[in-house]
Amino acid sequence: MVRVVISGAGGQMGKLLLQAVTEEDDMELAGAVEKKEHPFLNKDVGEVIGLVKSGILLVDDMEKVISGGDILVEFSTPRAALSHLPAAVEKNNGVVIGTTGFSDEEKERIKNFSSKIPVLLSPNMSIGVNLLFKIAGEAAKILGTEYDVEIVETHHRMKKDAPSGTALKLAGIIAEARGKSLKEIAVYGRKGTTGERKTGAIGIHAVRGGSVTGEHNVIFAGAGERVELIHRAESREVFVRGVIKAIRFIAGAGSGLYDMQDVIKQ
Repeated sequence: MVRVVISGAGGQMGKLLLQAVTEEDDMELAGAVEKKEHPFLNKDVGEVIGLVKSGILLVDDMEKVISGGDILVEFSTPRAALSHLPAAVEKNNGVVIGTTGFSDEEKERIKNFSSKIPVLLSPNMSIGVNLLFKIAGEAAKILGTEYDVEIVETHHRMKKDAPSGTALKLAGIIAEARGKSLKEIAVYGRKGTTGERKTGAIGIHAVRGGSVTGEHNVIFAGAGERVELIHRAESREVFVRGVIKAIRFIAGAGSGLYDMQDVIKQ
């Protein structure tokens, strides 16, 4: 039985994960954490997700619950996630991080923690999106810089970071396939007199509005033809299913930094 602690448990993904973990035969909910001012604080998680009382309260202190868990699942904020990692290391918990918006320096800190415990970091837990990552990298190698790359991502109006972590991951994979650093060739939106498009540039654009769960479109535009790779998430359930797979993977993994590509290889 894998005991799971969920951070960001009062959010949209968090509530879905609370329910999903309680429904899995090989998992047990060990704790639920939220920020101090959250309206669900000190409520039974059963009330939060509309089920019978579980006896587990939503708390604002990771130290109160981490010792009861085997795996910490993070869907909070970069700052909160990083503040919880020392406790996970102390209690030898594996960690699954779906939080997005980390800086390069923060990702390096996560990598350092992963030398002591297994950590899975992925901007998108969808199996379909992770297949898209793989296909996009292969397409970039085959098509080369004769094909211009533009990435357009669309999300709901409440999303806080832009571009999405998924779009940045896609861009990074394509840049790497071309032997480049994304910092060298990324162009974030366009305005004014920009001049001709530079060969090898990767355009990244963010659209925000309504209740769109998530859509990513990778465009390879060549002379006389265009190849488009599109993933549309129609429900957050696709992310939840990926997280459940990630929990099982990390429960059996040794220390190190992993992503969903490691999960789908199994």
